[in-house]
This record gives sequence, C-alpha cells and structure tokens, in this order.
Amino acid sequence: MNKDEAAPETRLIHTRAERLGRVTVNPPLERASTVLFRDEAGLYGAKPTYGRMGLTVHRELEAAMCDLEGARHARLAGNGLQACALAIASLVSSGDHLLFTDSAYGPTARFCERRLKAMGVDAERFDPRIGDEISSLFRPNTRAVFLEAPGSLTFEITDTPAVVAAASQRGIRTILDNTWGAGLLHQPLALGVDISVQALTKYAVGHADAFGGAVMTRDNGLAARIAAASEDWGIALAPDDAYLALRGLRSLHTRLKAHEASGLEMAHWLAERPEVADVLHPALPASPDHVLWQRDFTGSNGLFGVILNPPPEGGMDRFFSALSLFTLGFSWGGFESLIIPCDQQLERMKGSWTQTRAGPLLRLHIGLEATSDLKRDLEGAFKALSGN
Repeated sequence: MNKDEAAPETRLIHTRAERLGRVTVNPPLERASTVLFRDEAGLYGAKPTYGRMGLTVHRELEAAMCDLEGARHARLAGNGLQACALAIASLVSSGDHLLFTDSAYGPTARFCERRLKAMGVDAERFDPRIGDEISSLFRPNTRAVFLEAPGSLTFEITDTPAVVAAASQRGIRTILDNTWGAGLLHQPLALGVDISVQALTKYAVGHADAFGGAVMTRDNGLAARIAAASEDWGIALAPDDAYLALRGLRSLHTRLKAHEASGLEMAHWLAERPEVADVLHPALPASPDHVLWQRDFTGSNGLFGVILNPPPEGGMDRFFSALSLFTLGFSWGGFESLIIPCDQQLERMKGSWTQTRAGPLLRLHIGLEATSDLKRDLEGAFKALSGN
C-alpha cells in the first residue's frame, strides 16, 4: 500500500510526520472516541471507524504481543479477567461443556461457574495435574479446555502438551492463561495451545498503574470468533493503558531477570525457615512439577507461594502487623513486594491437597527491593508470629 492508498488515519499520521520533519520513538497516543473521514466511503469502509476499536497505539501493542507470544493475531481487552472471559466465550455457547483447571484464577473460575451457567454452559473443574487422563472427562459436547500454568495461588504446572494432544484428537480447543509466563518464560502456542491469554496488568505493564488484557492465537478462524465476541460485547482497552503496557514491554526482559533472581533467592531462604512447611515454586528442584517446568518454561519470576506451619493463636495478625516492606495487596508484577493470605480465596475440588495442608497459605510477589531488606522484614514478622 502506498501513501495515497493508505487508510485516512494512516494518511493523517504520515502527513503530520512530514509536516514536522520528524517521527517519534513512541507511537502517537490518540485519546479519541470519534474518527473523522472525508466522505461516506471512508465512514463505512475504513477501519477503525470508532475509537473503541483502537487506534495507533493499540495496533502497536497488538503487534508486540504477537511477537512476544509467537501469535498471528492479538485482541486487546480492558483487563485480564475480561481477556479470559473473551477467550472462553468465543469457544462455547448454550448446551456446551467446558473443562477448566481447578487452579484457575479465582475470578476466572467464578466466571465459568456463575456467568457461563447463566448462559447455559456446563463448566467442570479438573485436577491441574491430570495430564492425558483428562480424556476421561471429555463429553460429546465438550468444546474447550481452560488451563493456567502455573496455577493461581498454588502454582501447579499442568502437562500442557499431554492435555493438548488429548483435546486435539477430539477437536476440542485449548486456552491457557499465560500471565505468569508473560510470553518470555512460556510459549503456549508453540506447545499446541489454541489461545494464549495474558493479564497485561501484571508484568507487561510492570508498574502497578494500568489495567489490560490480551488474547492471542495463530488460527485465523479463532481470531475471527474472538474479534466477533469482542465487538458484540463492546470490549475495549483505554489508549493510556495501551500506551503504558507497550512501554512496559520494553523493559520486560530486564525486569523479569531481576524478579527471577530475587524470587529464587527468597524462595530458597524461606525453604530453610522453621516456620515454613513448604514453598510452592516450580523452579525449585523439590517441587513436584519441577521436571515439567524445566521442559516447558525458560525461566521464572518473583511470584510464588508459601505454606506455613500451624501458627500460634493470634500469630498471623502479629505477622502481618510487623511487616513494613512487604505490604498486603492484590495483583503483582510491579516494583513493590506484596504478600497476601490465600485461604479465603481457595475454593477447590473436594479432596484437593489444599484442604490437607499444614497451615496458612501465603502468596508472595518479590519486587525489585534489595533481598537483604526483604529478608530482614520477614525475619521480624516471623519473630512477631512466634510471640517473641
């Protein structure tokens, strides 16, 4: 396409660049709902015709996410939950059956069991370590399998290639929430997964100051279904959030290396603490999923779980009150180190290991502070927990 044949919005960008005699490192950030056209043909023939469909910064972010995930198509959403819901809803309809991992992000599980039920879809949990035995759960109306690796809060690694192989033999589509892997540490589409999803809010944005989600695929037909569902639901990502996600991607590799190094150091340190019963981190050799993590992942980050030994009465209140660097807060992926108690969020299948664990489950995000300071902070909290 030459300059004269370009779409109106592209011509406008070119014209501005020529008039100013320069171009910028960053794409233009257009805060606009209305796109102007010179004639009726442009008004009804060009894309995008409206700001909700995204403008320049959105196209740049979509292209970057395709590069990151090895995809051909990317669709943006307002947040990670919206992206998960979009991916799932593009594959199922009334009368269908969905399988989703028992370790899925809580709001995603809620969407499957509450909203999909209202839509006439039967959603069923499965053990994240089920592997190829998942075929025993398939029904004639099973349309999709939703995975998350590692699992939210509990960090199990599913044997994704085994699940994909079993599903593909029956023509069943697979989706994987790749937020922990962030595209750099894990490549679900390369393992045969049909759709990869990320909450850009986490490591992509990387600064705890914006929301975003993305749905990626290599399949043209699936891309059309995702786009149609997105348009029907009016799903959109604000231009400022798209800009911040694109900016965050530029430092993603460097930040993840720092999070990984500090996360591993803290995980090994915690594993030696007498207050700790177990550390849930797939990169640790003691993890039951370590071999799968080594096979399917290229690294780790700063997010993992810890199971404490049973604390004395009032111990957890004293523990959290004594913390100063670690703060209690949802989400993760930014500079700051975070910690949350997880027991109130755990809604798992009957007989799940989470119901027989030693003591409280905590999730930690190791930020970019000095690990010596983080250890000192936790040491003081552990002393408070014991009543010393």
